[in-house]
Amino acid sequence: MIRYALICDDGHDFESWFSTSASFEAQAGRGLVACPFCGSVRVERAIMAPSVARTDRGPRAAEPESAPPAPSAPEAPAPVALMGEREIAFRQMLGALHAHVAANAEHVGPRFADEALKIHHGETPSRAIYGQATPEDAEMLKEEGVAFMPLPGLPGARN
Repeated sequence: MIRYALICDDGHDFESWFSTSASFEAQAGRGLVACPFCGSVRVERAIMAPSVARTDRGPRAAEPESAPPAPSAPEAPAPVALMGEREIAFRQMLGALHAHVAANAEHVGPRFADEALKIHHGETPSRAIYGQATPEDAEMLKEEGVAFMPLPGLPGARN
């Protein structure tokens, strides 16, 4: 993991961790790295000095023991922005889509392909349904001419 010192276009300094330099570049390019103070997604890496251990010196001498420092009041954790406004709006639209489907269609679970075929062939009354289908089921429905569409997954509330 790499810890970067970051700065937004309003001059707010903050830090964040990334698995690689390319990961930072990709996330920043997509607007996923945002300033926790103002929400700006125009974020760049700030100049920072690397921490390098020296090997030309022996181990440091132990410092004399002193009284432990007095406990200070715990600092409140700094807010961290992981998503921009577009990503938040997209998640809200996905949630609304899922709610609409659940309110207006019958959940048939893993029987989706079978039920869709029965409706397509007129064996059961036409109705809106949703459920799960394997890639093989989806290919078979497509070949049969059944009109259907995949429903994007709903992101976890804490992701």
